Amino acid sequence: MTAVADTAAGAGDLPASLAEIRDEFLALEVRDRLQLLLEFSNELPALPAEYEGHPDLLERVEECQSPVFIFVEVVDGVVAMHATAPREAPTTRGFASILAQGLTGLTAQQVLRDVPDDYPQTIGLVEAVSPLRVRGMTALLGRAKRQIAEKTAQAGTAGAPGASGA
Repeated sequence: MTAVADTAAGAGDLPASLAEIRDEFLALEVRDRLQLLLEFSNELPALPAEYEGHPDLLERVEECQSPVFIFVEVVDGVVAMHATAPREAPTTRGFASILAQGLTGLTAQQVLRDVPDDYPQTIGLVEAVSPLRVRGMTALLGRAKRQIAEKTAQAGTAGAPGASGA
């Protein structure tokens, strides 16, 4: 999904990339949602080379049961979310992958304005995984949004062209 398609949505609308992921989960029976989550875990993008071997550049999400680390870049107002989680933690990797794929390419303004804090509760996994796991994904999103807000504030504007927090 491209940022161009997401930009076409009106203010307050869930960006198309995240709506598509949500709809993909909701179209499945509860038991099949875990399989889709596993597929997402296998699609977690690799960290860019500049972050590999530099855990100090990434923020640990303490609320997750497994060690997961994130870093969000905002370049020219566009978000790129990076995450890492162990392969032996497919639920956590799946959550990180959903958010990395769903947030990357959106503008900072779209993420802060149009992505609800309870997005993880809307994708149909509440019935499939423990509340503690869903709380971890909610924390992932919350930390990503906090990093975006901090970086856009440092740049002096939320999502305006030319804003760079990287």
